[in-house]
Amino acid sequence: MSERGKDQSGTASKIMRLAAVGTAAGVLVAGIALPAVGGAGLGIVSATNQLNLNPEELVEPPPAEVTVVQDARGREIARFYEEYREVVKLDQVAEVMKTAIVSIEDYRFYEHGAIDIEGTIRAFAKNLQADGVSQGGSSITQQYVKQVLLNSAETDAEKDKALEASYARKLNELRHAMAVEQKYSKDEILEKYLNIAYFGAGAYGVEAAAKRFFGVTAAELTLPQAATLAGAVQDPNATDPNLGAKQRERLLNRRNVVLNRMAELGKITTAEAAEAKATRLGYKGTKLPGGCEAGDYPYFCVYVRNEILKNPDFGKTAKARVAFLNRGGLTIRTTIDPTMQAAADRAIRKWVNPSDNPVAAEALVQPGTGAIKAMAASRAYGQNKARNEMSYNVVADATHGGGVGFQAGSTFKTFTLLTALNKGMKVNDGFSVGAGYTAPGYSSFKNCKGENIGDPTHTVTNDEGSPGWRTLQTGTWGSVNTFFMVLEQRVGLCDTVKTAKSLGIRRSDGLALQEYETFTLGTNEMDPVTVANAYATIGARGKYCAPMVITQITDRDGKVTEYEPKCRQALDPEVADAAADVLSGVFTKGTMRAVGGIGRDAAGKTGTTDSSATAWFAGFTPDLAGAVSIGDPRGAQKYKLNGVTIGGRYYGSVFGASIPGPIWKDTMLAALRNVEPTSFTPINSARFGGCGQSCRPAPPPSNDDGPDGNEQINIPLGGYGD
Repeated sequence: MSERGKDQSGTASKIMRLAAVGTAAGVLVAGIALPAVGGAGLGIVSATNQLNLNPEELVEPPPAEVTVVQDARGREIARFYEEYREVVKLDQVAEVMKTAIVSIEDYRFYEHGAIDIEGTIRAFAKNLQADGVSQGGSSITQQYVKQVLLNSAETDAEKDKALEASYARKLNELRHAMAVEQKYSKDEILEKYLNIAYFGAGAYGVEAAAKRFFGVTAAELTLPQAATLAGAVQDPNATDPNLGAKQRERLLNRRNVVLNRMAELGKITTAEAAEAKATRLGYKGTKLPGGCEAGDYPYFCVYVRNEILKNPDFGKTAKARVAFLNRGGLTIRTTIDPTMQAAADRAIRKWVNPSDNPVAAEALVQPGTGAIKAMAASRAYGQNKARNEMSYNVVADATHGGGVGFQAGSTFKTFTLLTALNKGMKVNDGFSVGAGYTAPGYSSFKNCKGENIGDPTHTVTNDEGSPGWRTLQTGTWGSVNTFFMVLEQRVGLCDTVKTAKSLGIRRSDGLALQEYETFTLGTNEMDPVTVANAYATIGARGKYCAPMVITQITDRDGKVTEYEPKCRQALDPEVADAAADVLSGVFTKGTMRAVGGIGRDAAGKTGTTDSSATAWFAGFTPDLAGAVSIGDPRGAQKYKLNGVTIGGRYYGSVFGASIPGPIWKDTMLAALRNVEPTSFTPINSARFGGCGQSCRPAPPPSNDDGPDGNEQINIPLGGYGD
């Protein structure tokens, strides 16, 4: 029989001998006696008949570990955790730390088996005086068992049971401890104990504690530091240095107790103990890492967190997904590109101040993958109202921590344009429109349920009027409301809605899209991620890819799971090419002509809602797409963007080309600086007409109101505002 086997086989006999000694004195030893049922005091039971002294396997789920989130280059950007813990190997812990913890908690740890006989007798005497279990006398192995049972508890009742002061619990721990001693070496047990123990100040495990208390790793701990941590495990809440002066004084006293004990056992000299006791406590309170508010990319971080918590791919139940994220010890590689994120941040700061009431938000998405490369906003993310922080993810939908969003305005005209091209219209096909449009009857528009929803009582206008002949090109470049109302009537509202949905369009608040005749004017509330991704689909020649932020997850055991884009062909590639050709003219002959392009193939669409309640720009290249929104989160319909100062500049009215367009342009110039330009696939002129920008006719003169053209939206009473 091996030495460990002999040791374990003798554990029961040692306990029985201890029981006999205790019984001879008229009592039974703490840790193996059971309280009498229904009687006063401690009842004596027969150890030989009543005690089950066989080892009992301990289920050891891994302790909660920190999950690290990385950017696309592998740089850490955030941490999530239920318990701040970093598991380390025993050889990554300073020798003096091992010595200190063994000296104060279980100095015969390497000599005894699952139970420390002398420690148990000592505890037994104390318990007699208290008429209950006041002192545990537990070995390090028993303490490890207790921590495992506590960490495994899922309900308050289970946690109370793991902590209750009863002989039944002590006996149960002992059975598990016997099994643990059979399964692991002493060093392995000590390693597990040091990684699971709570030291106070929110630090679980010796590595996290060393960093939190002293700003060093566990391998770098000095004698006084090691003694401090060893002293903290006895009652980490009472000695939590983060709670105040009294707790720090208690911790200092505990440190000195540990130093005295180490000297008493000959582990250090008296002089070394005295020198260590003369030092200050030295608690640094290093800030715990993690949390989205603390990082450089808070809105993206919130998106990642919600993607895991809401996506069944990461767990069948909400509870399982929370555990996966906060306890899993994962390394999550994401899609965010630091260069592109910095470009978006700088562009927004240039045009909108954090103190402004209106908030600008931008998302960048890669065509062909759906990878979100940046998420930025003009305000910091957080709960501090005095600092004008945003308490929700203004860049994303409600599923990913966002809110109700802002009406997307004329960016939705693109979906009507796509529908018309798909139905066979050519880019130079058109018709005459007036200064106003009124539905000819209730049946002139049908939603996807087949219901008549035309409104012959309401007239859509072009503000100051822009009647005349308009084509798919000129109507888009001028963003003519009346043209797109007629166009939507001709191609069908439902088909336009279906086109939008095929590109991933859905309301930010998660409700069903509102299918009214003004759908093409962008009366549905959107978020920048959704709109940017829809435009990215056009840039990818009709290939829709669901927005993605996670590319790889490595679990605590080193297993790597790769995540690929989820894509489908949503549009005929040639239809997408034709739309890109038309939308590229927005920069040269349309509502963005005063802003200009970015020196490479690009296309996009401005958007402004009724009376400048909100403003947008969505645009794309084959390499990157982006959408920018601006609106007042206090209520866009109540606090419209008229007569406002934003970014230190006064605006009579804000349009899509006033702020969102320039933000998009500045972002793209910086984000794509080192990206080789990719050209759009030329339009199939035989199918769609046109011959590229070189031969496009100039649009007819109009009385466009401001740099954003004719895209004012008049919403009926009881309509679709924020």
